[in-house]
Amino acid sequence: MDTTKSQALYERAKKVIPKGIHGHYGYAVTDASPVFFERAEGAHFTDIDGNDYVDWMCAYGPMILGYNHPAVDGAAAKQMAAGNTVSLASPVLVELAERLVDQITGADWALFGKNGADGTTLAVMVARAATGRKYVVKVDGGYHGAAAWMQTPGNPGSTPLDHELVLSVPWNDTAALQRVLDEHDGDVACFISSPYHHPVFVDNELPADGYWSAVETMCRKAGVVLIVDDVRAGFRIDLRGSHTAYGFQPDLMCFGKALGNGHPIAALTGSDALKSAATDVFYTGTQFFNAGPMAAAVATLDELVATDAADRITDLGERLNAGLVDVAVSHGHDLRATGVPGMPYYRIAGEGGAKFHARWIAACVERGAYLLSYHNHFVSVAHTDEDLKRTWDIADQAFTAIAD
Repeated sequence: MDTTKSQALYERAKKVIPKGIHGHYGYAVTDASPVFFERAEGAHFTDIDGNDYVDWMCAYGPMILGYNHPAVDGAAAKQMAAGNTVSLASPVLVELAERLVDQITGADWALFGKNGADGTTLAVMVARAATGRKYVVKVDGGYHGAAAWMQTPGNPGSTPLDHELVLSVPWNDTAALQRVLDEHDGDVACFISSPYHHPVFVDNELPADGYWSAVETMCRKAGVVLIVDDVRAGFRIDLRGSHTAYGFQPDLMCFGKALGNGHPIAALTGSDALKSAATDVFYTGTQFFNAGPMAAAVATLDELVATDAADRITDLGERLNAGLVDVAVSHGHDLRATGVPGMPYYRIAGEGGAKFHARWIAACVERGAYLLSYHNHFVSVAHTDEDLKRTWDIADQAFTAIAD
């Protein structure tokens, strides 16, 4: 595919924007990749050079029903016509909170922000306010937003002080978590984790049998607030919250990304036991009360239920994975698909390693299947059987192209 226009605009962007494309989008840019989109519809986008792609990144997760979804965008537009950012809150604020409380297992209240990091940061503040404790325990490699306290130690712009109160344990290691709780007895405010482990650059891992029930028991015994970051996986595993699928009950649950099908909205939900602490904590923003995205979120929740989204996405993901693995085998390669079917992480094992895998991914992108070599992918309700077949055909062509 020709990406001349994208690359030219990227050079122009670098003159006025640090790196040209900042943040996580910037990591996907190469000297041959598409950089800027022109339009999007359903599970596809078209770049400014006119190339069409089946999108398996779904904007890194927000797109779950399809780009330009008429019911979602229509609800947002109707609310925007009435008012969006006003000096008073819109009634849709209450409607959205009620919907989440009704739908999410164990949720008794909800607060809202714009990005997933708003939910995770607020969750930690609520946990500290409720317990009077200071330490946060997380999982090695776990990502809960780009705030300084969640950055990898040593990242530019962060300091050792940012990480002084953040402790880390390996995933699926209940013994390690118990040791940390014992070593800092009475001073750990919360344990925060995704429902399953989906770091970048490495295979994703599901919880071991009994892991979450053991974690829940340990946290209850130690008076530690249990926080689940469902920002990335939310609604792709279970519409009631991913914790429901894994059979445990956190105290706080963070949602974002898919909540508004691309409209900027995030939520923190929690139990009645933490409602008083949540009342006392001050964490807000100028755009936190945007009514348009809240209306979009209500419509998104309606559509997720109406389409049985989590089961449909799981089925599509299972078939996508099986087809790609079969294609790889036909070329003599071992393609691993890890994580949940609705958010697969791919890795070609064996000779060539990560470099060969990256070449295959690039060859797929060049032929119209948008994938990344280092991140989990996302499946949406909008993906079709035709998209699956096209992707398998592209994967086959890509293996042939890099056979040397």
